[in-house]
Amino acid sequence: MTQRRAFTAVLATETNTFSPIRIDIDAFEASLLARPGEHPDTPTLCSAVVTVGRKFAEDNDWQLIEGTSAWADPAGLVSRDCYELLRDEILEQLRTNGPFDVLVLGLHGAMVAAEYDDPEGDFLTRVRKIVGPTVPIIATMDPHSHLTRKRVSAANALIAFKEFPHTDFVERAEDAWRLAGETVAGRTQPVMSVFDPKMIDVFPTSKEPMRGFVDEMIALEAGTPGILSLSLVHGFMAGDVPEMGSKILVVTNDDRLLGDRVAKELGAKLYSLRGKVRNPELTPSEAFDKALGCKGCPVTIADMWDNPGGGTAGDSTILLAEALRRGITGIAFGSIWDPIAVKLCHAAGEGTSMKLRFGAKSAPETGNPIDAEVDVIRNVKNATQIFGDSIVPIGDATWIKVHGIDVILNSTRAQCFDTSLFTNFGIELADLKIVVVKSTNHFYRSFAEISPLILYCSAGQPYPNDPRKTPYEKAPRDIWPILDNTMAPAEDEQGNLKATGRSGGLL
Repeated sequence: MTQRRAFTAVLATETNTFSPIRIDIDAFEASLLARPGEHPDTPTLCSAVVTVGRKFAEDNDWQLIEGTSAWADPAGLVSRDCYELLRDEILEQLRTNGPFDVLVLGLHGAMVAAEYDDPEGDFLTRVRKIVGPTVPIIATMDPHSHLTRKRVSAANALIAFKEFPHTDFVERAEDAWRLAGETVAGRTQPVMSVFDPKMIDVFPTSKEPMRGFVDEMIALEAGTPGILSLSLVHGFMAGDVPEMGSKILVVTNDDRLLGDRVAKELGAKLYSLRGKVRNPELTPSEAFDKALGCKGCPVTIADMWDNPGGGTAGDSTILLAEALRRGITGIAFGSIWDPIAVKLCHAAGEGTSMKLRFGAKSAPETGNPIDAEVDVIRNVKNATQIFGDSIVPIGDATWIKVHGIDVILNSTRAQCFDTSLFTNFGIELADLKIVVVKSTNHFYRSFAEISPLILYCSAGQPYPNDPRKTPYEKAPRDIWPILDNTMAPAEDEQGNLKATGRSGGLL
């Protein structure tokens, strides 16, 4: 029997089109840029297809050809030259190493490049042209993405992470490779159905009602013959693109009627949850009042909208300034992005007291820089934290104390995923009253294990978190909550879905 040949590669980042921080090749090199065979044994958020693919190929006696793996931490627009360089590099690897029986790719799904509203659609279309109409193309993606018609047309199956926080990225890569094996063997023929409920929101799956929604998806996927994969594509409200919005994606074994029905049912249920899914958002004053009033510790406060995972800088000082004003001690902040301040601290050395200006350099509505006498406690070169099976770089970093407050400064933007961001510096979280993290929800699983109370704080607006006020130029206007009177998915007299007007519909 001829050995099966598979190709895998990764091209991924998340683009906040309102962020002033642009992405070039240096941003990929700071996060992950691994040429063929160079990918480490541990995956990143979007590159688990590589590490899982290695094991799948070994277990099934397949030949795996690895292309380039490129991941940049979320920020603003990707430069045209950078996108085209990485895209064409992978396409050339496909041309020169083919033919292949199947492709399994790692995408994010919310990349936007200069002059490309839909880079992933462009990339997949070019991939399809190279491999031809019969070679299966399967890709994993982040749910905070834009599910476009072009992508659905070019791929055989797209599989999104189910969890937010994205704790299941390895499991979804395993799903993709399992589906690849079944498809190559001729046992399945994946077909995609997509439903658009005409809405956009933030869907944390760590709490109800989204916990129940995801559990229902998992049960349906496992218990319904013919369903190969179910995904809720949350959408990404910071991406000003024509097909921004939430979608339901169903992959069936050549049963479009089943896929359309299930997609429609889940879409109607999701629409019914509009306005009920986001975590309560407190002001800085309210967050500190609640935290200080809690008997247990440490309380975790999420500075949720200055989240580098959503493309912001992660250098807002609004909460830190409030803590300094109140004279709060027993509190740690992780982390504030300031490469210049880190460099100055490393030059000064551990144990130094020095005057330092740090934070709030990137954009309006992030507070003011902090000017203070600080103590340099620890300098770390090439510091990291963990996120599941991933090792996440935060660049050179420094732990400083300012008026009794612990602050981690980092030089490579990254949100707080895990308590290891602090413990890797020697900060004992059990000794603290409050921990402030820059993250929307990815921190949750790790910090829920140590915190009796988790609070979500809306401090400033470095991230466009209210679609009703966001100055979109390309995004659809006929979706909730941009348009308050959107209608629920409608049917005609025969029970068929209508996809006209403002109603949701199948794509």
